[in-house]
Amino acid sequence: MRMTPNRRTFLGTGAATLGAGALTLAAVPRASAQATASLQLSWLHSAQFAGSYIALDRGWWSDAGLDVSLLPGGPNAPVEPPVVSGTALVGISAADYTAAAVEQGAPFKILGVAMQKNPFVIASLPANPVNEPADLVGKRIGMALANTPVLQALCTLNDVDIDEIEIVPTQYSAQPLLAGEVDCLLCWETDLPVAMAMQGVDSLTMLMADHGYAVHSQTYIATDDSLANRREELVALMSGEVRGWEAYREDTDAAAALTVGMFPDAGLDPETQKLQAARQVPLMFSDLTDANGFGWWTDDTVAANIETLALLGRTVTPDLWDRSILEEVHGT
Repeated sequence: MRMTPNRRTFLGTGAATLGAGALTLAAVPRASAQATASLQLSWLHSAQFAGSYIALDRGWWSDAGLDVSLLPGGPNAPVEPPVVSGTALVGISAADYTAAAVEQGAPFKILGVAMQKNPFVIASLPANPVNEPADLVGKRIGMALANTPVLQALCTLNDVDIDEIEIVPTQYSAQPLLAGEVDCLLCWETDLPVAMAMQGVDSLTMLMADHGYAVHSQTYIATDDSLANRREELVALMSGEVRGWEAYREDTDAAAALTVGMFPDAGLDPETQKLQAARQVPLMFSDLTDANGFGWWTDDTVAANIETLALLGRTVTPDLWDRSILEEVHGT
């Protein structure tokens, strides 16, 4: 999921200043010789996308006859337009952003789900912990006002009155929490808590996904036209992603080191990237992916997404998700 520009600016620069094995897959059809495709990332280069870097570095796409370019995102580089225009074959988005685009007529399908658990957390300090949604009552929460619907959805799902929580507009930084200006922060598991850890500060995180907030994040999207006319390329691209992320899981330190090495001018701190890479693993892998393969989802997880998306003002149907590419990749 993308958040506010403040959060994503932090991922690109703030964290730095604060601070493989093979997978057996079904046979993958070889894409046409010299075929080219672009994967549009949802933000600036970091360990958040390290599985893709591994696939590129190890030549798994080129072995399948596909020349893949990884396009960084940013505050002025949204994911959806390049995918609609065909500049990018696949984009990394999130279910809420995709739902909004589909409401505007975009012909998208979600092909895979990288983050099985949404990365939104409520971060607090051990002396004044938020362990469950009910603990938010009477607390001051630092957050961007644009994320108020996210907090409202969490409250609705857990019978908490949002009016009993004091929302304090803040920049995307841990400083208001460390200075005692707020009691907790709405953020991602893999950024502000990582920044605090790099400063030697212990924090607690309440993962919102563990309390009903189900919104698929870091999802792969493509157009209906690509599904109809570029299936071999989609299968080849997603096969590389699956192999890359499984290799990432086996050695997150190596994945972080590769990220820093591939993008020496990105201002990435190696130790911060290592911690971020490690903290992504429980978000991306689960009993479901162990049983069925990376990127998988079920009718039940889709139903939970539809419920949460409705609380965010997005109306979608199950056919937004298309698992046919993943089924071919995983041989199911």
